[in-house]
This record gives sequence, C-alpha cells and structure tokens, in this order.
Amino acid sequence: MHRREALTLSALASAGLAFKPEPVEAQANVQAASRGRGPLKIAKVEAMVVRSPRDAKPQESLIVMDPIGATMAGGVGRTNRIDTSSPSRTPGYEQAVVVKITTADGLYGWGECHAPVAPRVHVQIIKDILAPILIGQDARQVEALWERMYRSERVRGYSTGDQIEAIAGIDIALWDLLGKYAGVPVYQLLGGRYRSQISTYATFSATYTGRKTEQTSAERATQMVEAGFKVLKMALRSGPGSKAFDEVLAVAKAVGSKANVAVDALGAFTLADAIVTGRELDKIGNIAWMEDALLPDQMQSYPDLARAVDTAICAGEALSTRFQFRDLMAQRGVDMINPDLCRCGGITEGRRIVWLADVFGVLWAPHVSTGTAPYMAASIHLGVSTPNAVMMEVYDGYKHDGPLGNRLLKAPLDMGPGFAKVPERPGLGVDFDEKALAQVVVA
Repeated sequence: MHRREALTLSALASAGLAFKPEPVEAQANVQAASRGRGPLKIAKVEAMVVRSPRDAKPQESLIVMDPIGATMAGGVGRTNRIDTSSPSRTPGYEQAVVVKITTADGLYGWGECHAPVAPRVHVQIIKDILAPILIGQDARQVEALWERMYRSERVRGYSTGDQIEAIAGIDIALWDLLGKYAGVPVYQLLGGRYRSQISTYATFSATYTGRKTEQTSAERATQMVEAGFKVLKMALRSGPGSKAFDEVLAVAKAVGSKANVAVDALGAFTLADAIVTGRELDKIGNIAWMEDALLPDQMQSYPDLARAVDTAICAGEALSTRFQFRDLMAQRGVDMINPDLCRCGGITEGRRIVWLADVFGVLWAPHVSTGTAPYMAASIHLGVSTPNAVMMEVYDGYKHDGPLGNRLLKAPLDMGPGFAKVPERPGLGVDFDEKALAQVVVA
C-alpha cells in the first residue's frame, strides 16, 4: 500500500469512522468495467409502448382493415381481384416499442421494435420470454445472446413477425450498450465506416390517397428535390392506366434528370401484372427501383420478374432472417434489398443479411418506417459501415421536430433533406430525455 493511502486510512480509523474497503476483486471489476473490459451483467430489461398522438384510446380501438371481400383500388377486369396485400393499420397514429436494457452497474442502452400495430404483443414477448433468459447474462456477448433469443421459440414459430421484431429491439439496445461500454460509436464496433453520412430518400404520399393537401404530388416532389432529396418513393398498387400510375408519371416528369422516383407496391401485383407494370416503368427512364411488387408468399416468382424487366427489383421489407434473404438472392430474384433492422432481428441479423447481399452483388437500402431515434440511428450506423449501402429511407412519420423525433432526445440526430450523418457519440449516439419520453409512453 502506498504510504499516503496508509496514512489516510490511519486517520480515518483514529477519527472513529467506519470504513470497509471493497474486496480487491470487486474494485478490479469496477475499474475494468470503466475501461470497457470488465463484466457487464444485465439487471433489467424494459419495454414501453410509445404513441403519437398520446391519448386514452384503448389499443384495440385503433386497428383498421378493409372490409372482407374488398378489391384492389382501381382494378378493372382481371385486375379487379380481392385485395390480399393491405395489412392492418392504425390511421392517424404512430406507434413503436422502445426498449431499455440496464446493467448492474447502471450502464444502459436503447433499442426499438417495429410495432405500428398491437405493440403490447412485443412488450409481452420481451417481458415473458426474452427478459427472463437475459437477466444475469453478460451484455457484451451480443451475438451469443441473439442466438439464445432466436432459439427460445425455434420449434414453435419464431422467424417472422412479433417474435423477431421483439428480438430486434433487444439486440439494438445491446449494441448501444456495448458501444457506450467501449466508449466508441456502434459503427466502430462493426469495423469502421466507409463514409460519414448516408444519403436518404423520402417516402411520401401522393394526392390520390385522399390526404388533404394544397399541392399536387408533382409540386411537392419538386420542392423536395430542390431541398436536397435525390430519390422520392411513391406507393404504386395498380398498373398502367390507373390514377396511381399517372401520379408516378407526373412526378417522374416533374423531377426529370434531377432525381429518381422509386415505386412501392406492398405486394399488390400478381407476377403477370408486375411484369406489365415493370415494362411500362422501364419506358419512363428515371425509375430507381420497383419495390415489393409481389407478396412475401410469392418470393419464388421474383426471379421471373427480375428477368422480365429492366427496372431494378427491390424486396426484403417483409423478410426477417438471413435464411429467407439467402434463398431470394441465390435465385437472382432481386437487384436490391431493403431489410428493416427493427423487423429483421436488429443489427446482428441485419449485418449478416447485408454482407450476404454483398456476396451476391446486391445493393441494400435500410427500410425505415414510423418510429423513433434508435430505429434511425441503428440504420445509419449499419449503413455507413457496409460497402453496398446506397441510401436510407426517411418516412413521412419520422419528423426531426415531430412528437417522436429529436424533441425526445438529449442531443439531436444530424439529419436533413437527402442526408443523415452518423453520430460520433458512444453507442448509437442517441439518448432519450426520459421526462420527454414519458410524455409519449402509453404502456
């Protein structure tokens, strides 16, 4: 013991103060943890539903679906078929599940599940299945913990939907924790960055959806391009001759060579109709890609579509694991994929998927739907750390100054029209102001 420490202890003892030094091993663990080398035991796993607007309406009252037997909008003749591609919605509301993992020494990380509908399901999965198998585990073992969660329901139906989305929220929080623990941004843990920011494209709704607007789609698109966006994405769920297709033509003409237009079908087409529509898109000239033309149940038809049209084919929003993406890419069914990190198991599985895409020479763009900052930040970090990422979605639902945006954070994400900079702060680089967060938590 150093002479000065001995004199200090002697003085304390003579003053009659109770002093009980920590065991040497415990002191060593605390010091090691502060340097990012010691154990990191998970003490608490929390999941909370956030909603905007926040009101007292029960969750079950928010869900809306088309009537049984509803047909495709604008369908005529052969295309006037039953609509099988419209999922349940919560119109007028944005929802997500925010996850917080806290260790025994007080370090914490934030994550998020994609949960726009029935988010309490994700909360219950985390509470009843995932938290019990994580408490007491070493949070540093991120990939091993991912496998532990994944196989928890492996023989019971586990690879798509609420289960894997719940895993995504946990996984993103663990990466945030690991980055804070090591004192570096997540992208450094992923091997470093290729660029300091990623391009963003804007998904926006056209006038034919019935939303009230004083601008036409073309006018709004022109303003967005002038602001800095180089790709705009529109819904397209009906083929040539429809009002929706005419909207795409008008926007493509308005932006000209200054930008591209991407179209998203949400699985609205049969293979035959997708080919007809794709060949008409080929003629336009500035179409970036045709997204999710077919239902996820029809993945085997994507290679036929990709061979039939020149426009780039994009799919993957509805897929959840590297095994599903493997089969799609091995058959040369896509030119581009759009995995959603808050749906496909988080950063751990997302990283495997996009590196597999690189093996097949396939580009990727993070799909980002409505949500909060961890959703955006995780996508930015993985995007800048991979060579085949070209851009990232910015959905209408995420507004930097909106109710689920930067106003919930201690420090804002640096984003603007057409770009998103990767945070240089430890972990994801986003930290909620918990008082502000509490204002949008409903369960």
